[in-house]
Amino acid sequence: MKTYLFATALVLTGLSACTPKTNTLAPTIESYAAQDWLAKTLPEISEALQNGEVSSEELVKTYLARIDKIDRAGPSLQSVLALNPDALKHARALDARRVAGETLGSLHGVPVLIKDILETKDNLATTAGALALKDNITGRDSPSVAGLRAAGAVILGKTNLSQWANYRSNDSMSGWSALGGQVRNPHMLDRNPCGSSSGSGAAMAASLAAATVGTETNGSIICPSTANGIVGFKPTVGLVSQQYIVPISSTQDTAGPMTKTVKGAAMMLEAMATGAAKVDYVGTLDADKLTGARIGVLRFADGSNADIIKLFDQAVADMEQAGAIIVEIDKFELTADNFGTKSGKVMKYEFKATMNAYLADTAPQVKTRSLTQLIAFNKEHADAELALFDQSIFVDAETYGPLTDADYLDARKAVLSATRENGIDALLANNKVDILVAPSGPVPGRIDPINGDIWPSWAGAGYLAAVAGYPHLSVPMGDVHGLPVGLSFMGAKDKDADVLSFGYAYEQKTQKRIEPQYLNAAEDRPEIAKAMKR
Repeated sequence: MKTYLFATALVLTGLSACTPKTNTLAPTIESYAAQDWLAKTLPEISEALQNGEVSSEELVKTYLARIDKIDRAGPSLQSVLALNPDALKHARALDARRVAGETLGSLHGVPVLIKDILETKDNLATTAGALALKDNITGRDSPSVAGLRAAGAVILGKTNLSQWANYRSNDSMSGWSALGGQVRNPHMLDRNPCGSSSGSGAAMAASLAAATVGTETNGSIICPSTANGIVGFKPTVGLVSQQYIVPISSTQDTAGPMTKTVKGAAMMLEAMATGAAKVDYVGTLDADKLTGARIGVLRFADGSNADIIKLFDQAVADMEQAGAIIVEIDKFELTADNFGTKSGKVMKYEFKATMNAYLADTAPQVKTRSLTQLIAFNKEHADAELALFDQSIFVDAETYGPLTDADYLDARKAVLSATRENGIDALLANNKVDILVAPSGPVPGRIDPINGDIWPSWAGAGYLAAVAGYPHLSVPMGDVHGLPVGLSFMGAKDKDADVLSFGYAYEQKTQKRIEPQYLNAAEDRPEIAKAMKR
């Protein structure tokens, strides 16, 4: 995710299975709607595997065929960067273990796609979408991937992303990488899929796996989840290990699940969590969680888009109807002066330190072993790497000093205080509320390879949870002319189970997820086509 820019922009602007709603609009191209098992959610697929209704081998073959049909061909989503050559072998082995009575866990035999900045011990490179890491086959699992594998998941492959987690240029384009090209939004192919977990978001919406994994520094799970109409969960930083993940910020980085339902996200989180004692995130989901709960509605963050505000108003009304007590929060001021500058400074300090450490520990065949060498490599391969935008963030970060600098320590203290005790903690305590809600983001603009990302006025306050390192969940709350919009649930540190449960209760009541229509552009919608032509 373009973390520094998003944090700055937000400040400057004022800073159980679910049945999806079916859009009756006929697509302008061949229907690519998911059918049969592919249309199911993770909990449904897990149960079917347990009951012997479908095998892991059958699922893997079906997902591979669908990837070939709509990711490689058809609408060419380009959301999957690489496939695991051993996925079918692993699926067959897991099927055999089940027959022998050796079930590993709730994900036994479930095909999962992993964002290509998390290392896996499969014969797959971990590339961050960049040529410099195209040979980075390390033979090791990041702990979150190891957790998924231990729970029985089949690693189907790696998803495309905004290159280097969208932290290379101030003028970047979300969803583009030199190795994978541009990810397309399956709801409307010319629309921004958001990032940096763009491939994971698009692949999940398009039913290319039973679940996907993304990572976030500032919005990189939440934004592609709202843009692609799925559930995305950013855990408390530290709950999921940062080891063997291509880094940006040690303060803010985390991996997290991206699924069709909140229950699916909870199932994934149970396997991925490597922090404190194991929590039964699925068992604590409560469809009645909203009853009697005090909901903090962040009106200062609902944006200026009338359609989003209308959906948000309806979401608030739905929660009130479910028994929630609504508390409107109209104002919020950050306590840190020049918050955007300080936040950006913290990330550049940490990026230089963590990237140098990561590159020094990559596979022996990788020749770029430092940020300095990476900048030089990109210049040497400018025709591919710098074809659409520069590496201004890399160049700027290289000028920063070590993490012992007082400038870094002071900036980090200021932004954490502003988003933690004087931010989310204060909003919860001062308003006596249990959870904070806001829109998850704006309706995405069109993909623009000339100007880079062009975002409308922002909606939401996800930067607070991102910088604080607190849990944040996005759940679908409707659509604007066929483009999904999510509802954010944010809570205090380590309140991951509560955040998931509040989102689950809302999801069970409303069922707002829609299936992608694979439209070429907004003009394919009749109400827009009619207005556009006279």
